[in-house]
Amino acid sequence: MTDSAVPSYELNDGTTIPVIGLGTYGLNGAAGAESIAGAIGLGYRLIDTAYSYGNEDAVGEGIRRSGIDPAELVVTSKVPNGQHGRDRTLRAFDESMRRLGLEQLGLYLIHWPEPQNHLYVETWKALVELKEQGRVRSIGVSNFDAGQIDEVVDATGVTPAVNQVPVDLLHQNRAARETDGLRGIVTESYSPLKNADRVAGHEYFRQIAADHGVTKNQLVLRWHVQVGLLPIPRSRSLEHQRENFDIFGFRLSSEEIGRLEAIA
Repeated sequence: MTDSAVPSYELNDGTTIPVIGLGTYGLNGAAGAESIAGAIGLGYRLIDTAYSYGNEDAVGEGIRRSGIDPAELVVTSKVPNGQHGRDRTLRAFDESMRRLGLEQLGLYLIHWPEPQNHLYVETWKALVELKEQGRVRSIGVSNFDAGQIDEVVDATGVTPAVNQVPVDLLHQNRAARETDGLRGIVTESYSPLKNADRVAGHEYFRQIAADHGVTKNQLVLRWHVQVGLLPIPRSRSLEHQRENFDIFGFRLSSEEIGRLEAIA
């Protein structure tokens, strides 16, 4: 389902997902659509949006401008806060699909668990329903902890394929990664380049980047991929999109990974 030139992870539902994607928060309107089309042209095959970003229409337009068959992409959207519960979730999904202009979604996530409402189990059941209908290839969650994940699995027998959480080199979110790993869930890291400027000043970081001849963003994103994370960096610049995507020509040693992680 994805471009064979892009390395992929196999998800626990038997589908695959590229090891890096494009975050689209803030990519709105015609300029956003143009930026998204450019990223697809560079080889990005995972495009991450959300109902609450207000840019699903721009993502849909960017896909159409790219000329790529949507079946070759993994487009992600998310159930918004305030739309939990079966009926609201199904309506939100229909609205997202209308704005995206797609017949099938690659990945649908619960954006936040909203534990105060305790409707995330019912919402998860709606996602399972959408998957069983073939309207979504894979389903997952975002910002869920171990207990919340276990609740939805116990209620349905269906384990999320992905848990999207914040991860960067200074805040490595080891608890979520351990939870996900034990359950066969891919951890998708949002805001992966947060604090990149701070870590780039460390002597170990500078030395490793110089040894490989790469930029700070490339080194950070390579770390994400090598430790099994799935980063979705956001950039509206074609130059930065290209830089972020060009992380497959070098490999970090276990010692280098240890030194990078010790910076935190």
